[in-house]
Amino acid sequence: MAHLIRSKFQNKLSNAATSVSNKSTAKVSGMMARMGFQAATDEEGLGFAACDDLDYDHRQGLQMDIMKSDEMGGGDAGEGSGEGGMGGGEDGMAGGDSHYQRDGTGPPLSASKASGLGEEEKSPKITAWEAGWNVTNAIQGMFVLGLPYAILHGGYLGLFLIIFAAVVCCYTGKILIACLYEEDEDGQLVRVRDSYVDIANACCQPRFPSLGGHIVNVAQIIELVMTCILYVVVSGNLMYNSFPTLPISQKAWAIVATAALLPCAFLKNLKSVSKFSLLCTIAHFVINILVIAYCLSRARDWAWDKVKFYIDVKKFPISIGIIVFSYTSQIFLPSLEGNMAKPSEFHCMMNWTHIAACVLKGLFALLAYLTWADATKEVITDNLPSTIRAVVNLFLVAKALLSYPLPFFAAVEVLEKSFFCERERTWFPDCYGGDGRLKAWGLTLRCALVVFTLFMAIYVPHFALLMGLTGSLTGAGLCFLLPSLFHLKLLWRKLLWHHVFFDVAIFVIGGICAISGLIHSMEGLVEAYKYGIED
Repeated sequence: MAHLIRSKFQNKLSNAATSVSNKSTAKVSGMMARMGFQAATDEEGLGFAACDDLDYDHRQGLQMDIMKSDEMGGGDAGEGSGEGGMGGGEDGMAGGDSHYQRDGTGPPLSASKASGLGEEEKSPKITAWEAGWNVTNAIQGMFVLGLPYAILHGGYLGLFLIIFAAVVCCYTGKILIACLYEEDEDGQLVRVRDSYVDIANACCQPRFPSLGGHIVNVAQIIELVMTCILYVVVSGNLMYNSFPTLPISQKAWAIVATAALLPCAFLKNLKSVSKFSLLCTIAHFVINILVIAYCLSRARDWAWDKVKFYIDVKKFPISIGIIVFSYTSQIFLPSLEGNMAKPSEFHCMMNWTHIAACVLKGLFALLAYLTWADATKEVITDNLPSTIRAVVNLFLVAKALLSYPLPFFAAVEVLEKSFFCERERTWFPDCYGGDGRLKAWGLTLRCALVVFTLFMAIYVPHFALLMGLTGSLTGAGLCFLLPSLFHLKLLWRKLLWHHVFFDVAIFVIGGICAISGLIHSMEGLVEAYKYGIED
């Protein structure tokens, strides 16, 4: 009997010692887990899950995705409860936690998460070449027609600014994308933001979490609407100069162009328009080649002596705005980079697109100015002989009208999301019905926006001045000021000294150019309006 009592007592002591040892080991495992180390064995993980006092901390340390019993309905729940894995209370949680591993395996995702990942994987991605094509469309579009006019007032400094703007816009595009990423605990870059607005909101937190997004939205709307106005202005200008003998004024041609643009109010998507975008771009390159070929045919008459080393102090700031506006692409770069199959190729894509743009723009502007010198007009095709001008201008008008829906639809989307969607978050009711159709008053507002671009084009029919004003007002802000400011704000602790220097220099120079260009563009518009100058 004494031997039996001694044996039971020893067993109890052994069990107690084992229990204490397991709890101590589990505590050490939990501490190691919170410091970023994995538990050595599954038994330690199970023992830790059984400890009530460290259970919650261990889940936080390993960042477990615990599947609750109400998410695992049907057959899956029955199977889990049969094993005791997803039962109630601590035992159920312990069973669920035992399947967790740091290598990525673990409990199955819920149906919603699985379907979301499936849609994400199925979403089409674009190559670096396709992304570069989109950037090229943005920075080598219709508005290169105003660059020779910038050389007229800036001379060789204007050529330098074409190169300088390309370098700066390429750099700010890269740092803007850098603001989308942050490092995780393993030092890997993770994309935590999706758009320009997200970056702006992150910079204004925590005091004004939505102020930055509102500022960026306003700048985007202004730039997109001004782009639409410029398309109407250039259409009226080109048609008037193509058929000067007809008794139709530039304003009347603008009205005709707007009548053709009214169907844009009915757009639901850009699939039908995008089919023509490639043809429009090819046509534009053909037009540029024709203009350059004509300039080369008059190489003997080039006025090299007219290219100045000094600048027109009053008109040159307008040229700065024109050059900056011709490089604006930062608005859609976050979305473009997010849709690339290989985001690591984004920097290379930005390099070759801006180098190509710099070479082509500089060559086009210089040759055109050498050909017509002081007679260079705001839209360079107006300098062509009448026979060539009519053909070239008709192609340009077609391109302008087909390009109008892109900024128009983008502006409509921003306005709808900011003011007319999600009734509890916006000032006005939803412009879409329950069936997803656009309401009548919403369609009326879209038509009003088209008519507004017409009125602006009629009362301010000055292509170069409007282009300079837009470039100084929103182009410099979106391309120079905000990217450098956001880069300094979000990544200050990780920046090298030369990055800080570049960002501060770009912000200061961009601010000076924006203010001077805005003032002189407004003065030019007031002067043109005062003296009744129409082109």
